[in-house]
Amino acid sequence: MAVTQRLDLRQSTSLVMTPQLQQAIKLLELSNLEVSAYVERELEQNPLLERDEDEPVLAPGARGALPSPPDNGLNSGLGRSRSGSGNGTRDGNDGPPIEETLANAIDLREHLTTQLTLDIQDPADRAIGLALIDSLDEAGYVMGGLEPVAERLGCDASRVETVLKQLQQFDPPGIFARNLKECLALQLLDRNRLDPAMQALLDHLHLLAQGDRVKLMRICAVDAEDLTQMVSEIKALDPKPALAFDAAPLTPVTPDILMHRTPEGGWVVELNNQTLPRVLVNQSYYSRLLKGSRGKEDRDYIVTQMTSANWLVKSLHQRAVTILKVATEIVRQQDAFFGHGVQHLKPLMRRDIAATIGMHESTVSRVAANKYIATPRGLYELRFFFSNAIADTAGGESHSAAAVRARIKGLIESESEVLSDDRLVQLLKGEGVDIARRTVAKYRESLRIPSSTERRRQRVLRVG
Repeated sequence: MAVTQRLDLRQSTSLVMTPQLQQAIKLLELSNLEVSAYVERELEQNPLLERDEDEPVLAPGARGALPSPPDNGLNSGLGRSRSGSGNGTRDGNDGPPIEETLANAIDLREHLTTQLTLDIQDPADRAIGLALIDSLDEAGYVMGGLEPVAERLGCDASRVETVLKQLQQFDPPGIFARNLKECLALQLLDRNRLDPAMQALLDHLHLLAQGDRVKLMRICAVDAEDLTQMVSEIKALDPKPALAFDAAPLTPVTPDILMHRTPEGGWVVELNNQTLPRVLVNQSYYSRLLKGSRGKEDRDYIVTQMTSANWLVKSLHQRAVTILKVATEIVRQQDAFFGHGVQHLKPLMRRDIAATIGMHESTVSRVAANKYIATPRGLYELRFFFSNAIADTAGGESHSAAAVRARIKGLIESESEVLSDDRLVQLLKGEGVDIARRTVAKYRESLRIPSSTERRRQRVLRVG
């Protein structure tokens, strides 16, 4: 077989990620406050950029690119934008990358929200959990009672109480207590030390404050030595668990998007202009600098700064338009939740929003990260409203994956005989949920529930 050389031409396409495109994508992921910090650095570095003190980037109340249908009265807050043009690139040597402008510290809110996301799958219960996180005072106590939370979210107080019990198992121990007694009890329970004698001591803390040890020994049915040990354990507990985690436990979240109801009963969705960075390109200064430049190096520097400034202003405007489109469509899709309460959260996927507004799913995903919307039912991150959907066996409305996980958990907790994954599939299909066995197994494992074999073994050991 002869070996020969041959020259071929092949044509292919590929996406080139220029520095400006990379930073445009990164800008889309950041919150308004994070973008503001980045813009501040750009203002210091680029002489052609200046603050716009006269008007917001997007004027509130103007009609947006996605006007709402008449049945819900939605409208977005798009208006004029003062942007330049140009497609310049960034050098990359004039400062740290944009991600380095972000804060790295994790506060108590983030710590609790992460646990909420991992431990509570039902979207309605997660909404309740977020509201309870917002109700914590600086010491970590729930303030104001549970009724206001239930009223704001349109659900029963008993459901809020159930979610609270779950949150009280979070770290740090003692968090989400409603009073000192409950805070200490939660910490003792975490240490497996909440026996009847200790509970009796907690029920009579006023006697401990008064130093009435004789009465306490009689009430707790312990001797002097045991009481001394119990009191020592109480003193070792932390009455303000949030302060032990962070000196400033709950950093207030500033919303990126605002919504409120119109007199006609619909919703107005607009960007929070108080947090949007406002910049302009100084064209006259650019002309003067270019005219006074003394050589090619000076001219190249001025042109580079001009294209960079134009790119930034253009990118900020496009970012604002994109966020508003996504937020407006989320509000439209979740109208029942905002109108009637947490039980009406519908299954929603990012591709549903992307298809409706004509954007890529990855763009919607970036917008949903780190963006908060202030609603009549509380403050929520945009990605809170997304969950997977599972088809209905009769072709009806699909089921939220979070709701199916909750149902699996309920079936197993109430099982009289151990239910296999196959049996769970049969029961769920009987309730109209079209689900595969491997999906049931995946959801069960995400709930940290052992297999039917392991549960059966544990039951035998308990009986034995």
